[in-house]
Parts: sequence; structure tokens; C-alpha cells
Amino acid sequence: MSTPVANAYPIFAQQNYANPREANGRIVCANCHLAAKSAELEVPQAVLPNTVFEAVVEIPYDKQVKQVLANGKKGDLNVGMVLILPDGFELAPADRIPEEMKKKVGNLYYQPYSPEQKNILVVGPVPGNQYSEMVVPLISPDPATNKEVGFLKYPIYLGANRGRGQVYPDGSKSNNTVYNASAAGTITEIQKIEGKKGGYNISITKADGTVVTDKVPNGPEIIVKQGQAIVADQPLTNNPNVGGFGQKDAEIVLQNPARIQVKKKQFEKVQLAEMNF
Repeated sequence: MSTPVANAYPIFAQQNYANPREANGRIVCANCHLAAKSAELEVPQAVLPNTVFEAVVEIPYDKQVKQVLANGKKGDLNVGMVLILPDGFELAPADRIPEEMKKKVGNLYYQPYSPEQKNILVVGPVPGNQYSEMVVPLISPDPATNKEVGFLKYPIYLGANRGRGQVYPDGSKSNNTVYNASAAGTITEIQKIEGKKGGYNISITKADGTVVTDKVPNGPEIIVKQGQAIVADQPLTNNPNVGGFGQKDAEIVLQNPARIQVKKKQFEKVQLAEMNF
């Protein structure tokens, strides 16, 4: 499993939040990825201790759609996700993952959220065309060797992005969002900014004659015209965002092998009684 260069969204979360899940249950990716989209998570209903199993993550979106890139051009969407497992559950060691499961994982490289939080895994950004479905190889804890865990039902939380965010962690806007007028007035000039970054300066003359200039980066499309009267907060551009963020919860039972053995014996007794009857 190779390691891609990680230079976007899960890294923002890791750098800015000690825990990616807030007290209200919201996963922090939603602070920067403002549009709500769906996400799917499949895990086994129950697993035995010290057992390798897989979680399947689906991040659905229309593969024909293109997004605004950082340079203002259009390109394919990337995807990324954070998977919050119960304490004690973690990424399966490479030497425990069956070959068949390794093939399903492909070249994805999952990493712990932090050295102390091995139960929280992140990946991305990776090409959405290839990885809108991800298989995550996991291993369950063993209460015999880890006294912190018990044979219980546990929650698992998924947060999944497709496409770039609208806001950076410092609060500044990306070029993948709508830009609004900072004041009411009349648009007196729309000037294209020359140079590599490009974009537009939109001059608004207020009722008192003062002029404010709103800068719009390359990417969003200008939807106003020179001479147009506008109100404060009126959109100057379209909203180019085609991506979004979704959350999904699941539950998994850490099954006691002794209990399964008891149930098996009970079942065998019932079968035997029926045969004798």
C-alpha cells in the first residue's frame, strides 16, 4: 500500500482539532465543507476478539461533474474520509490482512489521526474516480489482553468528503464558494486582474459616493453586470461547489466466544431433543 502526498482536508482536521468529533456529534470536516451530501458505512454486525474484518465506505457523487480547482480551472473531484472507531479497534497489521482483502484495499494508505489515537483513521485526498468506495482493513481488540474494552456494542462514526472545501481553517474563503457584495450600491466597474492568480476586482459605489472593492478569485462565475444596483450580501458570483460532506454512524458488537460456544451447545441440545422426539 503506497503513501500518497497528503496535502488537503484530513490534514486540516489533524492540524486544527485534537478530536475530529465535536461534543454535539458533528465531525469537524463540516466546518470547511459546507454542503451536505450522503455517505455510507458497512461493518459486520458482530466480530470476535483479535479478528481482522473490513469496513466499507461509500462516498457517492456524479463522476461526470467537474469541480473548481485551486488555480481556477476545472478538474476531477478528490475524496477523503475520517473513520472514528471504538477505543481498542484499529487498522489491521499488514501481516494479518488476507490477500483477498489487500486487493480490495488497493493503493489506499490509511493513517492514524495522531500517534495516540490509533482508533481514528484518515485517508485523502485521493482520486474520487478510483476511490468513491473504500475498503478499510480493521482488527478488533481482545478483552483478555486489553482490560479497557469489554464484550459490548460500540458505535462507529464516519465523516466523508467529496470535492474541495469552501472555507479554510483560518476562516478565509476558498475559490470554491459563492462571493457576496460587502455593501449596497451600484456596480461601477468589473476589472479583470492580470497575472497568474487572476480573478476580478468589483467596484461598488455606495449611496454616499464612497467606493468599496470586492475581490473575487478565479473559479466562481461573475453573475452581476456593470451599472447594476445591488444590496449588501447579494451574490456577485454563482456557487461553483459540486462536492460536500456526509456523516454516517454504525454499530458493532464485540462478541464473546464463550457465549457463542454456549449458544452452540444449546442449539445442539434442541436439535437432539427434536430428533429423539
